[in-house]
Amino acid sequence: MTTTEADQVTPEAVEAVEAADHGHGVHGYHKQKDEHLKRLRRIEGQIRGLQRMVDEDVYCIDILTQVSASTKALQSFALQLLEEHLRHCVADAAATGAGIDEKVEEATKAIARMMRT
Repeated sequence: MTTTEADQVTPEAVEAVEAADHGHGVHGYHKQKDEHLKRLRRIEGQIRGLQRMVDEDVYCIDILTQVSASTKALQSFALQLLEEHLRHCVADAAATGAGIDEKVEEATKAIARMMRT
């Protein structure tokens, strides 16, 4: 996907994000949004590096080493996001008593997905 493709937001994409919003305006990661975006750009660069390595016929083991590094970077990012979700969304639900079971179930499912990867 090119930068111009990524910048084009369709009404369907907006609806999908709003549907996934679960009725909340502010997410747990909002305070670190810039840091997260910077981190994701770095990971994107690692993935582009992988493409370049394959294109340049780099040795398989060297590519696999980079795949491992990229995978660890994504896992680390996911863990940070999960922690922020627990601290913000789950903690808010626990404090107010509203939707705590739903939030715990969401977090449990997210953890299960992360463990499968």
